[in-house]
Amino acid sequence: MNMSTKTMGWNEVASDTTAGGAPAIQPATERRGDGELLDSYSKTIAAVVNRVAPTVVNIRVLSGERGQGSGSGFIIARDGFILTNSHVVHGARELEVTLHDSRVFPARMIGTDPETDLAVIRIDAPDIQHARLADSSKIRVGQIAVAVGSPYGFQQTVTAGIVSALGRSMRAESGRLMDEIIQTDAALNPGNSGGPLLNSAGEVIGVNTAVILPAQGICFAIASNTAHFVTGWLIKDGHIRRSSIGVAGQNVPLHPRVVRFHKLPNDHGVLVMEVEPGSPAAVTGLEKGDTIVGFKGRPVATIDDLHKSLVASEIGVASPLMFLRGTEKLFRMVVPRELPAARPGKK
Repeated sequence: MNMSTKTMGWNEVASDTTAGGAPAIQPATERRGDGELLDSYSKTIAAVVNRVAPTVVNIRVLSGERGQGSGSGFIIARDGFILTNSHVVHGARELEVTLHDSRVFPARMIGTDPETDLAVIRIDAPDIQHARLADSSKIRVGQIAVAVGSPYGFQQTVTAGIVSALGRSMRAESGRLMDEIIQTDAALNPGNSGGPLLNSAGEVIGVNTAVILPAQGICFAIASNTAHFVTGWLIKDGHIRRSSIGVAGQNVPLHPRVVRFHKLPNDHGVLVMEVEPGSPAAVTGLEKGDTIVGFKGRPVATIDDLHKSLVASEIGVASPLMFLRGTEKLFRMVVPRELPAARPGKK
């Protein structure tokens, strides 16, 4: 019998197993796969750090209540505005900022908003870079999340993970329930507060604010869209005067049939999770389980939409509130009240 033979190269295998049943050596092209993925991931993280590290600062705080403390922040404008957490700088009588290049500058308070745990301070420093805020509505669970900050005073510490969940709620030190919180497993520790949470493009998707102890891998950040809205007011006025209807809620999808039947402009709304007793919402008859879909003729698809509508000019003004109760669409007139000024530390 004539048999043809073929010389096999290093990158080829004859079958999945050898004659003795042992696994065959995998082709070199397959063996390289994991390494190439890891290298790509590493390059992404390194590029993010290279882009953003010069904008991240360490904040040293001297206060009468707590003595000396520290936290993180990041530059949001070339004229020296820095975004951080309200709880980092609360009660400060002196602020000092250390930049990426070790330059140190005194800082002054511009404004603080305990309701969202955000604050803006400012330094007078030449030749500084600033970070860019991303659109947090485009964040997806599972995407890369990179945190940069100064945990325990170790400046420019980088950790990485993923976005674990969206739309979480948590209470600020003022006691207010904060919505649209990002959950991540990028490791955060005391001192990371106020630092940026970043996407793979090096844009800020959140402001790191809290961890759950002793749990591991459960950390939280304030969404960048919330930060964008709040910082604009803090830079302009130093504070935010808000109206409120007295509800806590979360974003939920609406059933397509309900959307079509009522010809709603959005396929999401705000599910009412809690109604404060005696609040404007309670007075108007809003109940837990209702879904808010409009306010004053404007569609409400998210908590952000509702918060942005409840500005100072709405205080004491009767406005139509549109909501779903089951499959029924209802309208009620609601009169927002002024949201009391929050006191950090008070529950």
